[in-house]
Amino acid sequence: MKIHLLALMWICLCGEGLTQSEIPDPNPPLPPTAGPTLEPHFPDAANTDVPNRASSDEETEEGCESLGHSPQSKEALAKAILRLGMRVLENLKTTPEQPNVIVSPLSISLALSQLALGSVNETEELLMRHLHDNTLACYHQSLHNLLAQLKDSDLQLATRIFLKPGFQPRSEFIQESLRMYDSEPVPLEGLKEVNEWVKKATNGFMSEFLSSLPPNLVLMLINAVHFKGEWRNRFDSRFTSRGAFHIDENHIVDVDMMEGAKHPLSLLSDYDLEAQVARFPFRKMMSLLVVMPTSGHVNISTLAAKLNISDLYDRLPKERAMQVKLPKFKLQYTQELQETLTSMGLGELFVGPNLAGISEGPLLVSSVHHRTSMEINEEGAEAAAASSVGVSRSNPSFNLNQPFFFALMDDMTQAPIFLGVITNPNPEAPVLQKGGSGNKDKFEYPIDKNLGGLSFGGPPK
Repeated sequence: MKIHLLALMWICLCGEGLTQSEIPDPNPPLPPTAGPTLEPHFPDAANTDVPNRASSDEETEEGCESLGHSPQSKEALAKAILRLGMRVLENLKTTPEQPNVIVSPLSISLALSQLALGSVNETEELLMRHLHDNTLACYHQSLHNLLAQLKDSDLQLATRIFLKPGFQPRSEFIQESLRMYDSEPVPLEGLKEVNEWVKKATNGFMSEFLSSLPPNLVLMLINAVHFKGEWRNRFDSRFTSRGAFHIDENHIVDVDMMEGAKHPLSLLSDYDLEAQVARFPFRKMMSLLVVMPTSGHVNISTLAAKLNISDLYDRLPKERAMQVKLPKFKLQYTQELQETLTSMGLGELFVGPNLAGISEGPLLVSSVHHRTSMEINEEGAEAAAASSVGVSRSNPSFNLNQPFFFALMDDMTQAPIFLGVITNPNPEAPVLQKGGSGNKDKFEYPIDKNLGGLSFGGPPK
């Protein structure tokens, strides 16, 4: 079996006074900004003195490189990325069109971290507080080291700075972006360049990324996170069949269910989380953790307060052969994050940030966009070396047939690469009313696809 995940993140910077109608593909649309539209004017700031920047000074001190490699630093960074990702999930809203949420906290952290390189004073402090809550003395170096380590896995990372011709950012910002995040600056000649870079960065998976660019865009920070991994234990496509996925206690959707009769799986019943936790390992030190609440609903706020990834890794038992059913799906998610980040306390970025580390001229963040896709199927993978696994007489089973939380994890650092909540793995299919008692999976009749109340918060009714 193979899993395929992709995340794209871009931050657009424009001069003050741009209207929101000039921002590409907002979702949802935002109201126009009051006031006239102004043409940005930016002086040559390449060699202008930059205001004092505390975190940058910290990262130039001797010992920061070794400190960034310490186990304590890796642990703190992994927790910081997870904390940011869970806060983003908490503040995102589901819709009938997008009942599932898939984000890459690593991609979001990388974009905001690069923006932090060009921020000063209160804006830098605000970003650093949300990125790591002041738990890391050498944050940028620590993230740089993590990204370098992740490149040894099936994960591909790519970053780029697109610059409007004539716009000259500070040389320090460009140098630090290249040194820390391997983000090369290139002139932004047009839309075609951006789409070609995205196509190359995603191995052709996404070819038409953007349909337009804001006319007064001066700088774009963009990154792509691409994971295509083979699972250690495959599912045989011959045993894939149609099955029911329970959206809630009254509604189901028809999905393709992959099945393994004696599938090796590490499974834990966590009474504190009130959920079943399963770990599906990949060949190259990555794992998919699945948390399926017994209630049938994923409450992110409750989960965020109790979730301890390190503790789960320690308590997950050895793999046992059991019957496993897993939905087969291909999902996409796209979201403009301005409203979400504002709800989290980062609204200053969109109204009056201090980005003097990028340019002396006034700059505003005009768009923070995130796009992800996730595909799980049986193609391409072969079983790992056949090792004998004892089968329990009780014949345990794991059936992932109701809403669940997932985390794609790097096993070595326990850093989350992707997080998400899957409420409906087949949103294009009609939602069905459950049949009468006695047959939990019986389909009775289709109902309106725009069924309300399918958010992943709150207890089942």
